[in-house]
Amino acid sequence: MSVKPQALVITAPGINCDAELAAAFDAAGAQPESILMGALEREPSRIDDFQLIGLPGGFSFGDDVAAGRIMAVLMRERIYPALASAIERGVPMICPCNGFQIAVQAGLLPGPERGVWPHEPATPSVALCQNRAARFHDAWTRVTIPSDTRCVWTRGLQLDHETGLLPSAHGEGRFITDPSTLTALQTNGQVAVRYAEGENFNGSMDAIAGICDPSGLVFGLMPHPERFTRWTQHPWWTRLDPSQRTGEPLGLRMFRQAVRIAAEPAHRRSHVTSA
Repeated sequence: MSVKPQALVITAPGINCDAELAAAFDAAGAQPESILMGALEREPSRIDDFQLIGLPGGFSFGDDVAAGRIMAVLMRERIYPALASAIERGVPMICPCNGFQIAVQAGLLPGPERGVWPHEPATPSVALCQNRAARFHDAWTRVTIPSDTRCVWTRGLQLDHETGLLPSAHGEGRFITDPSTLTALQTNGQVAVRYAEGENFNGSMDAIAGICDPSGLVFGLMPHPERFTRWTQHPWWTRLDPSQRTGEPLGLRMFRQAVRIAAEPAHRRSHVTSA
């Protein structure tokens, strides 16, 4: 009997999607454990025990100052080296919604250019800004996955028009960066998922809904794949043809791919971090 890979879900005051993220890891074959940020600050070495990491969505610390800012500062100051070490040893990490906002400010995304994690977190080079309409938006949107992405969570996934969609719920999700960084992300295969044509409600540059680091392990996105792991969560699931519900939902497939990698011996995962 194989041992399930252990998945760390990092929680903090205001985060409200940790249970959903843990359920998604569980459904994909991992063993989740939620640990408060404060406990990790006191003992960062606990991160060494996990083969997967999730940074959930919500409103960490009430989004005071700015979305995810306080959580990101704490991570930069207290647990960044432990997280960088985990990524270097091949740990897949997912950061939906507020997790994405935190990850970019904490220096985890878009990650180091040469794939070697520095001891100090980098200055943020991308940002998630206020939606184009300047209001919170809650909707399911169709998405696409670039054929050249190196993201281990999305690479190779096939989508169709009716089931290739994900739910979003945010007020600050407009992806922006400078032209040279955008070109580098596109050229390096770090665009992990885009909003489909006509679905880019927040006004993100290049319709980017999510990116990954150069290794493809760290995945940040504004939609919530953890909210689409069962067909009954699909917004019009009763109207879908039964043949469209024979496989697994898009969100669950993303988690399956990462759990599969996490379950492999480290020497078999070395090709991922060197990609």
